[in-house]
Amino acid sequence: MVLESVLKSLMRRSGQAALFLLIGLATASPAEAACAPKPFDGASYTVCAFDPRRDDLRLFWKGADERPFGSLGALAEALRGQGERLVFAMNGGMFREDQSPVGLYVEKSRVLRNADTRGGGASNFHLKPNGVFWIGDAVAGVTETGRYLASPPAARYATQSGPMLVIDGRVHPKIRPDGTSAKIRNGVGVDERGGVVFAIAEEPVTFDAFARLFRDALGCRNALFLDGSLSSLYAPELNRDDELAPIGPIVGVVEPLAAGSNESREPGEVPVAAAAGTR
Repeated sequence: MVLESVLKSLMRRSGQAALFLLIGLATASPAEAACAPKPFDGASYTVCAFDPRRDDLRLFWKGADERPFGSLGALAEALRGQGERLVFAMNGGMFREDQSPVGLYVEKSRVLRNADTRGGGASNFHLKPNGVFWIGDAVAGVTETGRYLASPPAARYATQSGPMLVIDGRVHPKIRPDGTSAKIRNGVGVDERGGVVFAIAEEPVTFDAFARLFRDALGCRNALFLDGSLSSLYAPELNRDDELAPIGPIVGVVEPLAAGSNESREPGEVPVAAAAGTR
């Protein structure tokens, strides 16, 4: 039933990519797979877990031409031209009409956008407290924005978004268990071992359900909402490349291409599917 639900969701998002999902799941080793389906409280999710001590996590916004990448597939292609392989990617935070980050954005240790500490906005971003997902040397974290600014970690990459989903093991105080707004959502948390856990809903879910996924099913004491409606996932091991609409910051995991590789496409990658519209 879980695979059936995920398959239906992928058919809505990325066309023929869904046709290869079962093959990808059947051939991937459970011990090696970074991404896998995860059922929780009657809903289906895809969860991707990485170890910052081993995996090369980064944030991306613009390419060499100073224009936003705008899509996960475009980033994968750009990295391939540099001799690197994108093994995972997801929306990395909220963005403006020009695809620029809404709040704090750090890339390669450079602050490209300052933190937004204003309150009272109507967007999810301004549902305080919001937070920062940051990546340092062999470490990563999710920290409430005020704490982050008061004692900044040595972050090579950082992106501000909101709201926080889980704060020190508790669901955000303004997230109501009886909330009815349900959307496709994606977010990130850090588990008790320091692992980075990304999740994307395969069907519309409420903020409360999404927060409890991170706290109760994924063991994250702190977790952050990254985006909704346009939430997208790039996972070659699942033959998945969501291309819904132009997006802003992207979080990804990168590895070198094999020596002497002449790949023009990711192993098992399907052609980018046309966007079917927003959700």
